[in-house]
Amino acid sequence: MTGTITGADGRPLSARGERTRQRLLEAAEDVFADLGYHDASIVKITEAAGVGQGTFYLYFTGKKGIFDELVLDLNHRVRQAMTEAAEQGATRAEKEQLGFAAFFHFTAEHPALYRIIRQAEFVSPEILQLHYERLTNGYVAGLRQAMEAGEIEGGDPELLAWALMGIGELVGMRWILWAGRDALPAEVSAELASIIARTIGARSGAA
Repeated sequence: MTGTITGADGRPLSARGERTRQRLLEAAEDVFADLGYHDASIVKITEAAGVGQGTFYLYFTGKKGIFDELVLDLNHRVRQAMTEAAEQGATRAEKEQLGFAAFFHFTAEHPALYRIIRQAEFVSPEILQLHYERLTNGYVAGLRQAMEAGEIEGGDPELLAWALMGIGELVGMRWILWAGRDALPAEVSAELASIIARTIGARSGAA
């Protein structure tokens, strides 16, 4: 998360408080993924986190409050993982491939991501929209820069960002989540790299 981390009353948390809050979020990730939003409860979350129920309300306003914060926490972590990986690429095509690989690795480590995001469609649609908007904001800027530099074909960077996210999400579902892998099979990875290069219109010599 960025900025100062606060409790339910808006006050900044101590280092110990931040650790407790994160423990609650991690427990909520497991509980919401295993039971679903409606069968999950604050009692089950606090039991899984190993904290008292009264402690919960120092950090979150209620079940929906921690659910929303969990979506944003997962969003922050997956964006951070993808950004750090993509920065290692020399070309836009390489950045895309590395970013996709980081997303797939994160999915393998946090399979609850898919389940929780799908629950958000019904539980908290405004947070679902914010999740995707935050994913695309920096993505659009990077694609626009690559277009302006002539590295990839010109076009609508926002549409391209959403299209690429759709590819990554469904490929991750099929070959990571459902298959129980932590990375794509080599032949799938190679074909995906080719699809990405064609989709972004990587210039000759830049793929």
